[in-house]
Amino acid sequence: MSKLKNKVAVITGGNSGIGFGIAEALKNEGASGAIVGRNQVTLDSASARLGDSFIGINADVTNNADLERVFKEASEKFGKIDVLVANAGAGTIGTVATISEADYNQTMDLNLKSVYFTVQKALPYMNDGASIILIGSNAAHRAYASFTLYGAAKAAVIYLAKGFSSDLLDRKIRANVITPGTTDTPAFDKFVPAEQIDGLKQHFASVMPIGRIGQPSDIGKTAVFLASDDSSFMLGAELLVDGGMTYLSK
Repeated sequence: MSKLKNKVAVITGGNSGIGFGIAEALKNEGASGAIVGRNQVTLDSASARLGDSFIGINADVTNNADLERVFKEASEKFGKIDVLVANAGAGTIGTVATISEADYNQTMDLNLKSVYFTVQKALPYMNDGASIILIGSNAAHRAYASFTLYGAAKAAVIYLAKGFSSDLLDRKIRANVITPGTTDTPAFDKFVPAEQIDGLKQHFASVMPIGRIGQPSDIGKTAVFLASDDSSFMLGAELLVDGGMTYLSK
């Protein structure tokens, strides 16, 4: 398995959930590099699982100084970056009637502003011809209750894949976006009590056309495709990996 042999990757939010699934898939195809996260415990655990080919860097992606440190450290350790995955983000529950200005700023900083500056701060350390992978959400396409602001931020991220690709044509750096649906990650712990998690997952599985919720490995396999030369003719594209929810559900 060597589609990404000798490739250097940096994955933000790579310490758990979808980000770790992506890091693991890239590593299994021969990549090395860095995962980025704020939780030192999960960062250490994820780095240990990935082995010597990956390092963990504790950083806040909403802090531009932290971002500059991440890419400097990663490039000093591994060389120039070939694959950048801007995955860090989080859902925000609330409606237009309840979201405060502070909630708005925090949500947009994490889910949109950080993506923009993650890419900007990485560019001096990236090889020409590199692949940028952004992570959207099918909340950008479906009006899920109380996810208005999060969905709006992710809709903007989906556009950024087009804009970044246009901006970076002269360097042959291509940006594409993976749009997941409901995925089995620790995020469930943040929204419902532990005793309700299994029931909620079963509910989501029952309404998804494919009959199950996604796994981080589903997103990881798609990321391998976008990181590799197999997708070299794709720029600004969105790949929906959501079990058919956007196009097939009622």
